[in-house]
Amino acid sequence: MNEPTRRILMGRIHGAFGVRGELKLESFSDPPEAIFRYRPWILRDAQGGERELEGAHGRSTAKGIVMRLPGIEDRDAAEAMRGGEILVPRAALPPPGPGEYYWVDLEGLRVVNAEGVDFGTVSHLFSTGANDVLVARGERERMIPFVEPDYVVSVDFEAGVVTVDWDADF
Repeated sequence: MNEPTRRILMGRIHGAFGVRGELKLESFSDPPEAIFRYRPWILRDAQGGERELEGAHGRSTAKGIVMRLPGIEDRDAAEAMRGGEILVPRAALPPPGPGEYYWVDLEGLRVVNAEGVDFGTVSHLFSTGANDVLVARGERERMIPFVEPDYVVSVDFEAGVVTVDWDADF
């Protein structure tokens, strides 16, 4: 699952900040400013083109993360970056702690319940605020609260299986 070429979406550019070419960046790292620790960055522009970025830096403000990119000197150039995505190689992320998972590492694993019913594969996860939700897609889509051990019984990366305590009819 963790091929060295696999890239992870770490942030999204939301447009210009001010008039000097700074950019508003939505960071998916925790804490948000930790995004600047991961290298190299690959910028995927709104049209799907990709290039490696060097020299990006930024800061945390009351309105979120603000960054500068080399060659972006004014508001128009910054606004043209809107919709761009920041990706990093999966290998650039530190290993998760015991009992922790990167969501991206769960994607593609088979999901079965305790009775052995195959629910398909992990499509993605999302947060509701109260808890995270695992989305399994097979013959239909199931949304399962990612609550261990109540609903997610085990995650076996070697076997490529997430076992859940979830009724097949639900």
